[in-house]
Amino acid sequence: MPWLIILIVVVAIVFAVVGMYNALVRLRNQVDNAWSQIDVQLKRRHDLIPNLIETAKGYMHHERETLEAITNARSQAMDAKNVADSAKAEGMLGAALSKFLLTVEAYPDLKANQNFLSLQEELSSTENKIAFSRQAYNDQVLFFNNKIQMFPSNIIAGAFNFGKRDFFEIEDSAEKAVPKVSFGN
Repeated sequence: MPWLIILIVVVAIVFAVVGMYNALVRLRNQVDNAWSQIDVQLKRRHDLIPNLIETAKGYMHHERETLEAITNARSQAMDAKNVADSAKAEGMLGAALSKFLLTVEAYPDLKANQNFLSLQEELSSTENKIAFSRQAYNDQVLFFNNKIQMFPSNIIAGAFNFGKRDFFEIEDSAEKAVPKVSFGN
């Protein structure tokens, strides 16, 4: 009879370990999926930028430095290898885009260009999708990190090398660099 109790306890422990492991795998996959959603929106952003720059080049002859800054920031963002590098590069790209959009205000013909307006609208829509995806990703990272740090799942997480994930945080300076648009003379 004592062997039956021991067997039941062992089976219960095995089921608990398997359940915690599966929960960790599910959360890790949700984090990866959330990151892929951000990655899709970032790629869309990166694809829109060259078209926006090409449209603006015809009007902005004296703004070469601004256009080059966007191109360089885009290249760095596309070359980012992890979440922290992506966040830093995307922050720089956002700041460069903000400066660009401020500069556009000095070119009324460009602001009236239908192609430019369409690209600007698409970029704005993409920025909103990135913000939403970033929030969803950070929520998943929070759930995952909580799970791997809380007892008893932290024991399973440590045994199977589940590592903490980074949040996708844009540097404060990039988020604070919101362009101020003035329609005055």
